[in-house]
Amino acid sequence: MFWTKNVCRLLLKYFASKPEIGRLSQKVGNSRILASSCRRCDRAMSDCSSSDDISSLLKSVEVSRLMVPGDANLSGNVHGGTTLKLVEEAGSIIATRYYNVAKKKLCPDDYESGAAALVRVERTHFIQPMYIGEVAELTAEITFTSSHSIEVCVTVWAENIIKGEKRLANKAVLWYVPLSLGNPPRLLSVPSLPCVDPKAFEEGQKRYEKQKEERANHQHTKVRHIRPSVSDEDIEIHTVSYSQSVLRHLMSVSECAGYEYAPGGVIMKLMDECAGIVAFKHCRTNVVTVSLDTTNFHEMIKKGSLITLTGYITFTSAKSMEIEVVVDSELVRSGEPKTVRAVSAFLTFVSLDENHRPVKVPQLKISNEEERQRNDMGKIRYEARKRQRLESQGQS
Repeated sequence: MFWTKNVCRLLLKYFASKPEIGRLSQKVGNSRILASSCRRCDRAMSDCSSSDDISSLLKSVEVSRLMVPGDANLSGNVHGGTTLKLVEEAGSIIATRYYNVAKKKLCPDDYESGAAALVRVERTHFIQPMYIGEVAELTAEITFTSSHSIEVCVTVWAENIIKGEKRLANKAVLWYVPLSLGNPPRLLSVPSLPCVDPKAFEEGQKRYEKQKEERANHQHTKVRHIRPSVSDEDIEIHTVSYSQSVLRHLMSVSECAGYEYAPGGVIMKLMDECAGIVAFKHCRTNVVTVSLDTTNFHEMIKKGSLITLTGYITFTSAKSMEIEVVVDSELVRSGEPKTVRAVSAFLTFVSLDENHRPVKVPQLKISNEEERQRNDMGKIRYEARKRQRLESQGQS
């Protein structure tokens, strides 16, 4: 269904006035939300009742969904891309709600309807797998705002509703920016969070500056498009060319949630699917996603764009493999063929046996100097992930 700009505005007002929509429920609890005084709305922020109302309204949102066979592979493991899409949906809901509710209440003279667009996902680890028949419960909380961005933390729990057991499956940190609903969309300003906590705000500011610097310095890999292996008979097994895969997808209206661009969760799901094909071709076993490296979205993928996803292995350790996926976007309706690199990311997969236990991964065969350089860089990233994982285990 095509949503016009006016309809979108009406829906945003409706969502803002309703604490519960469909599967979405809102949890209100005692929490500390980071804040600084609103740059344009100091007078409104000084009104404690207004701040308390917004703090209670925007504490967190929950999204729950039953995992069905279409969400998983043949062994029953839920695809990592399915989880990533749910994570991004939860983050988008609370970021969009915060911008519209807080801006309208605190800065009514400067308010314009908008929607949150994903610009960055911090490194995400899949802590525990989910299976068909389990319920994914996601809680999204806003942890920091700058003048034009919103940081959201999403926690994913996997619940076995038969046994009554629940376990932590995933935690992710995402950054959003609010965009106007016009075409082309414009960047909008974000009101600061209420309930000032100077120490927490200082920590959030450091995270913001760090990601801002990393985004500014990020460069996509200049990947050489390897010939797709339609027939593997003439390509040596366990080489980059053997498992390299290309997916092409036309971004439809139904996938864009009524906006002029594709949500980040839709793109991440396709990226995980592409990487999963590469991992399966390399191992010929059950494979699952274990992590997604920090991912920056530099170009919006507009409605009606033809996107090309290219995935290939860069590094293998004893029991894991790193796969890079690059996404190129072409707006075919423009009449002028122009392709831009929208996003690229590194995903890590492991190979599992029939009992869902990790097994050894066939080692990658290097064919040229370009692949060797990527392999060396992949090893550095692998060691960095390993150190980070050990540090996290030591702190817990």
